[in-house]
Amino acid sequence: MATIHRTTLEPGKLELLAGWLPRQEWFLGRGGELVRAGGFRLDDPAGEVGIELMVVTDGRDAYLVPMAYRGAELAGAGEGALIGVAEHGVLGTRWFYDGDRDPVVREQLARLLRGEAVAQMQSESDVADGSVAVAPVAGAAGAVLRRVLAPVGAADGPAAGEVVAGYTAPDGSAVRAVFLSAS
Repeated sequence: MATIHRTTLEPGKLELLAGWLPRQEWFLGRGGELVRAGGFRLDDPAGEVGIELMVVTDGRDAYLVPMAYRGAELAGAGEGALIGVAEHGVLGTRWFYDGDRDPVVREQLARLLRGEAVAQMQSESDVADGSVAVAPVAGAAGAVLRRVLAPVGAADGPAAGEVVAGYTAPDGSAVRAVFLSAS
């Protein structure tokens, strides 16, 4: 299980995303300042890569950004995969990558969809996030991310091969959305 370090990160995740998100083709860019609105973590069994599925809003739209935090550059990540580099108060320099382009994150998303991984709270070590609903499907080889989130009904659970989780909508209401589905 991953350990949460209560320390500094310079620049912060939202600052890194503020420079990266506008360059993404799926970013609508219709709002203003980014605000953290929810998400969850996954564990890397090898303990080398931090994995967070962060939801951010810009006052109008909500976006799902899976991130990988690494202690070294990711070889072969490709152009646009690097979100940015930050200094962690305990771990030192961290390279932040788009999780959709990181093989460790992709594998953990597939494991989540197969029911082999457990969503963890964003801010507590070793605590499962019970608000994340997964309808596992055997044989899920990969995941399709929903980058721009659309709320579903409060009573709607996930269909087979989907992950549904909550976040705070731009209007301040608590909503749920499909975060990803099996491919």
